Amino acid sequence: MEEKEVQSEVTDKYSLRGRVFNRLREDILSGKYESNEELREITIGAEMGVSRTPVREALRQLELEGLVKIVPNKGAFVTGISAKDIHDIYYIRSYLEGLCAKWACEHITAEQLEQLEETIYLSEFHARKKHMEQIVELDNKFHEIIYEACDSKMLRHILSDYHHYVERVRKVSLSDVNRATKSNEEHTKILEAIRAKDAELAEHLAHEHIIKTIDNLNRCGL
Repeated sequence: MEEKEVQSEVTDKYSLRGRVFNRLREDILSGKYESNEELREITIGAEMGVSRTPVREALRQLELEGLVKIVPNKGAFVTGISAKDIHDIYYIRSYLEGLCAKWACEHITAEQLEQLEETIYLSEFHARKKHMEQIVELDNKFHEIIYEACDSKMLRHILSDYHHYVERVRKVSLSDVNRATKSNEEHTKILEAIRAKDAELAEHLAHEHIIKTIDNLNRCGL
């Protein structure tokens, strides 16, 4: 078999596993599967139209992420994200987001600054209209732009994963128009600090932004 054909097969194999992995992770994080629920390879394979092999590989990867526990001779069971996990993630994020904003001061482009401005402007508009779904999407975009602007693929990868893990909880937090408005005001201050290249202030504001989110989660009983 030629080298190109071998590479193609390997790429297809991992691409398929990646699709199965992303779908399962999304289903776990969205609450489709309950904690301790068994994930049956045959059932999942039938639902997704794939063999058991990519499902098994995806489950192993999910176990490494702590979302699934594989018990020998019994099967794979959902671990999911607990309330403690959520709070741990937010506390860890508070420091990493600060570092991210600090580094963004050094590397952000004029285009990225304009994109941040646009997300803030649109968030204000949708908050007045109480379009909560759009607010969540714009909140995602604001943070993703800063993740990209920090110019660290490692930090960006970690923060993107953490951001995704708590997406369902974030939707609950931002469903309160008052919190959504305050969150956008905090975004504005972070943007101003980054534009001024005040790394220390940007780091502090980004850290405090996540801490205030934790406080809001506590008020929501999450």
